Amino acid sequence: MDKKSIATILIFAMTVSIAGCTLGRDDRGDLKESSDEVQVGIVLPTKDEPRWLQDEAAFTSILKDAGFTSEVLFSQGSSATELANVESLVEKNIDVLVICAQDAAAAGRAVEAAHEADVEVICYDRLITDTDAVDYYVTFNSYDVGVLQGQYLIDAYEGQTGVPLYLYCGATTDNNAYIFFTGAWSVLSSAIADGQFVLANCDAIAPYAGQDLDVNEDREILADVLGTITTNWDLNTAKSLASANLVTNAHTFKGDCAILAPNDGTARGIADAFSVDPDITSFVITGQDCETDSLGYICSGMQSMTVWKNTTELASMACDMVSDILSGREPSTTVTYDNGNLAVPANETAVTVITIDNISEPVDAGYVDPEDIEGYEEIAEDCHHNTTL
Repeated sequence: MDKKSIATILIFAMTVSIAGCTLGRDDRGDLKESSDEVQVGIVLPTKDEPRWLQDEAAFTSILKDAGFTSEVLFSQGSSATELANVESLVEKNIDVLVICAQDAAAAGRAVEAAHEADVEVICYDRLITDTDAVDYYVTFNSYDVGVLQGQYLIDAYEGQTGVPLYLYCGATTDNNAYIFFTGAWSVLSSAIADGQFVLANCDAIAPYAGQDLDVNEDREILADVLGTITTNWDLNTAKSLASANLVTNAHTFKGDCAILAPNDGTARGIADAFSVDPDITSFVITGQDCETDSLGYICSGMQSMTVWKNTTELASMACDMVSDILSGREPSTTVTYDNGNLAVPANETAVTVITIDNISEPVDAGYVDPEDIEGYEEIAEDCHHNTTL
């Protein structure tokens, strides 16, 4: 969070403190006094992945320091639990709901319940589709993430032809999985058409080599394609699917392979499967989220890159919106996202490709603890030695 944003929140928090109460909005949008009520409700997908625990910690710290009352609940992979969480928060008279949807379409029911109670809704990281009951969206640009991953594979095999390419995607219930894949496909498509890559596990996409696909206009095509390569963002699901692909390709599409893995957890699962196949000589594999375990995989050579999405910055951006809403201001936005019903005002944060060459960046930024990264100490020593020669 920049100094201006922090100052804005702290000034508002001081005003609240002087008044001797917390402030919220009544049904007309006017500020109201409350004592035990929760101002900001936050619903995240699961506490079983490191990524979402980082988000929880960021929200809790930022909102507490700013003087806002908040509560974080987890959906744990269930749309029914997600709805129950939102209803529970609404009963506590929240003024703002920040929600990362478990299912982009099914979450519509939850945010509609919030809107009926005059709660403003901020979609967090994942856009909720096919509903009017969303007000704002904060996100990383998933299309750019896909482009960066696809281009990394292209650059890694520059000048080569016939490289087996394995494609994988996130959950088909997550709109980001579609955006990510279309971003990757926007650059990989021509590389396939030109012969640099040959599709190893996704025949459904073959007819569209050399063509761009639009996340909205080509939704049905993408749904069919992604349905054959979905990992559900789950490490074990990804590992099982990769193992099955390698069994199917017992005598073909082996050797040195390019692998589009949608995030770090799935990248580790897929890498584990590929590393034990005797006919795989080497592979280049992508990822995203900059998870500590995957930074260890990068140190060991088991993962090639990750796209760092600084969740602290994303949470800060969401908290800036919360501050504006609770103080009666309209949040400023820079872009819009089409959710099928309306153009949702949104803000985006930047992303960074992390490889063995710049693995110290998230460490230096305090995003991860170097002591938790397996093999990092040796890598850091080598880098320091090389730069001092």
